[in-house]
Amino acid sequence: MKYINPVIRGFYPDPSVCKAGEYFYLVCSSFQYFPALPLFRSKNMIDWEQIGHCITRKSQLDLTDCRASGGLFAPTIRYNNGRFYVVVTNTDGDGNFYLYTDDIEGEWSEPISVDRGGIDPSLLFDGDKTYFMSNGEDDFGESGISLCEIDIETGKVLSPCKCICKGTGGRFIEAPHLYHIGEYYYLLVAEGGTEYGHTETLFRSKEPFGEYESCPHNPILTNRHLGGYTVQGAGHADIVCDDNGQWWMVNLAFRQITMWRQFHHLGREVFLEPVYWQEDGWFKVGADGTSRIEFDVNESSCTFSTDPAPYPEEKWSLDTKTACYLRCPDYDNYKFGENGEIRLRGTAEKLTGRGNVTFIGDRQHEFECAAAVEVDVKTLNSTTKCGLTAYMDENNHYDLTVSGNSEKTVISGVINIGGVPIKMNEITVSGSKAELMIKTTAESYKLYGKNEGEWQQLAAMESKYLSSEVCEGFTGVVIGIFCEDSSDNAGYVSFTVN
Repeated sequence: MKYINPVIRGFYPDPSVCKAGEYFYLVCSSFQYFPALPLFRSKNMIDWEQIGHCITRKSQLDLTDCRASGGLFAPTIRYNNGRFYVVVTNTDGDGNFYLYTDDIEGEWSEPISVDRGGIDPSLLFDGDKTYFMSNGEDDFGESGISLCEIDIETGKVLSPCKCICKGTGGRFIEAPHLYHIGEYYYLLVAEGGTEYGHTETLFRSKEPFGEYESCPHNPILTNRHLGGYTVQGAGHADIVCDDNGQWWMVNLAFRQITMWRQFHHLGREVFLEPVYWQEDGWFKVGADGTSRIEFDVNESSCTFSTDPAPYPEEKWSLDTKTACYLRCPDYDNYKFGENGEIRLRGTAEKLTGRGNVTFIGDRQHEFECAAAVEVDVKTLNSTTKCGLTAYMDENNHYDLTVSGNSEKTVISGVINIGGVPIKMNEITVSGSKAELMIKTTAESYKLYGKNEGEWQQLAAMESKYLSSEVCEGFTGVVIGIFCEDSSDNAGYVSFTVN
């Protein structure tokens, strides 16, 4: 069986997976975007369908004024006795909490808080006990991965919290997942930071609180030594077993823009490797403990190809199932019609700020991408600014902006880097619509407006200025439409996604 990584492309970091019935279910981090915690389903671990989000209501999560790359970090999904649980950290709010549902395609519960610090929480259901773990300090001031027992009905901590693992010496130990398999408790943790030194390490003990021994071939997963390879940053993993007894690992990694240029802007994505158990009770990952582009998986082994992946060109769209908003959207400012029409009502909040700007977008999934929209200029007024953007965060985004009215409409190409907007070029168009297009390659973004039937380039900039290496943070580029209007009588501007 052959497959191509990443199995979920674009900004879907920190994957966690569980199995229930015939399906696997997977969740990812969402940070300052809403709805929160994208939820996927698959029958084979390779082909994934997004079926919704775990958090859809303001009562569950209010991200007002959330910083870029703040909000929700590193969820874990687990299934126990007919119920799904997701535990996560709100780094801009009340810390660690979990939600549950008995209907995976329905609504999830209100949050239940756990009075424990740290980030990257996880749960282990073990008989009649539920264990909670995260990184950070335990009750005795010791830092590492900490474990305690909780009451799953209330979130109340039932035991002292004890540090059970300090890792192998890598920095930023995080993302713990604990499994009871056979006679051992196996602990997975990430080390090295979610960047080029990222690793996944494995430990085991016969008791949940330890002591834990380190796997003799740690790290079990890392790409840190693969110079000139486009996939980097592999780590933050979770494992699951299919109905045939084959174990699988999902983890995050990212694709550099080229072999030798160490920049990534699509975000951290979901990669998949087969897991093989050894006679000594440890397991190995993939062919050689690395995350690769193409795997050919057999019953007891696998191989990988070093050829470049045949990634397709993406035609960007706005699917309401996968679309995202910034922070805490006012849904009254959004109306959805037929044939790709979306109507937005602007407010005084701006794309360059941390407010609840009127914005709806979808993640950029491929390096080569084309996004095109039309704006009905008859719906503009003199205080409106709207358009199409390739958005990393409030300080770093490439915009096509539309202003004016049906008599004189101006399309501008604006490059925002480090909070400094630079207007590159603009054109004045006439007629009933303003047509906008962003075309991308791995290394560049080009922004176009249509004038007298011809596309005219209004701005161009390297993709590296939207990368995590330049902008910092944990997200990836989201392409979206936005509307700003400071007037008291702002109307709806009509967009059509082509």
